[in-house]
Amino acid sequence: MLAEFVHSVADCSDQILLLVGRNRANRAETVEHPFGFGRERFFYGFLVSVVLFSVGGAYSVYDGIRKIIHPGTITDPYVAFGVLFISAILESSSLRTAIKESNRQRNGTGWGSFIHRAKGPDLIVVLLEDSAALIGLAFAFAGVGLSVLTHNEAWDGGGSVAIGLLLAGVAVVVARETKSLLIGEAASPAAERTIVRALEDGPEVERVIHMRTVHLSPDSLLVAAKVAVRAGDSATTVVRGIDAAESRVRAAVPIADVIYLEPDLYQEAKADETDPAIRVVQRALEHTRERGEQLAPSQPGSPRPAGPSEPTGPDPSALPARWGS
Repeated sequence: MLAEFVHSVADCSDQILLLVGRNRANRAETVEHPFGFGRERFFYGFLVSVVLFSVGGAYSVYDGIRKIIHPGTITDPYVAFGVLFISAILESSSLRTAIKESNRQRNGTGWGSFIHRAKGPDLIVVLLEDSAALIGLAFAFAGVGLSVLTHNEAWDGGGSVAIGLLLAGVAVVVARETKSLLIGEAASPAAERTIVRALEDGPEVERVIHMRTVHLSPDSLLVAAKVAVRAGDSATTVVRGIDAAESRVRAAVPIADVIYLEPDLYQEAKADETDPAIRVVQRALEHTRERGEQLAPSQPGSPRPAGPSEPTGPDPSALPARWGS
């Protein structure tokens, strides 16, 4: 029961930390932080893992080991069972809400993949904490019940140890996921494919040469790409084309708040297929071909209509599938 009490204190502290992080992330950009403070949410999500591990996990394991070494006598077990039963009802309601919200975002993907791919630490923390809370209540119920049946409080201590190890495991998962976001995590493969299609879905861009993305916050994405333009286009035409491409990306992926596009001429000789930024584009186009989706006129593998400064030539699909840098 004490372990579950500490668990509840840690949960409440974590919710406060997540709220603080969300509020601080909404601050406006400054000269020192030109991309804003969106990653505050990732930082406070990482603090949650520290609280879970130290306050919840470590203390519960310590208390359990102490009870195993120095067992005592359990009093008023039925009060404990009543508290655990009510807690289970409340935690089930909270978990149901978290699952309902998660189902709106995971789009049929598995739970493990969803937790790994989710960009919002708030939902990850709530989902994992509520799941751990229900499992922890089961451990507490088993520990108290076995102690009553055997008249040996060592079982109660074992329940505390199990709760502590459970919280430590959840803390490790939360720390791993929030650390990845804090360092800088790219957009999801689906978002990357959408961005590539949006960039190439117009006559201004010959192809995307390479692209990099990074989440500035769960709701803000930075996109940096080098795009191939026609050699004969004037500076005014290129600028207008870049603006049009940016508009298509923002329409397709609304969280793409910051977009930097660098125009260049495609040079196959400079291709470096080991560059992750180039592999992102290759992966997006390969996925499009595998699904049999219709390519935009500007995409490789589909002939483009000739313009005034663009003579007709062989089908680009007949050329080697290489990307310049």
